[in-house]
Amino acid sequence: MTDITTHQALLTAVERYLEMMFDSDVGKFDRVFAPTAQLHGLRDEALRVLPAAEYRKRLASSPSPKSNGAPRQQEILLVDFASRSQALVKVRVRIDAILYVDYLSFHLIGGQWLVTAKSFHIERRFETVAA
Repeated sequence: MTDITTHQALLTAVERYLEMMFDSDVGKFDRVFAPTAQLHGLRDEALRVLPAAEYRKRLASSPSPKSNGAPRQQEILLVDFASRSQALVKVRVRIDAILYVDYLSFHLIGGQWLVTAKSFHIERRFETVAA
């Protein structure tokens, strides 16, 4: 069983993740992802695997949903603690015209909740509006 402090610390880490996904501020990256994190997901029916460092570079080189004026759509769907130092969080997050469902494995490392693995699924694609 987790205490309220542990639960709140994890929710703060999840919020940091959601903020970073919206504003693409890679200055927050090391407070969100462990350096050894891996990201996995199917895109165009092919498995995509990204190490954290590569994902960081992609975030840094792309305009953020915030700068694109994209709507902010984010919600926490599930929080499941395996122990006081490991949890799984399921979120729905829109990045520009794509709505993802992410499964985020968190571990408490050095007193900080960090994503150690991310599995993503494209739930929906929205039509883009030409400017």
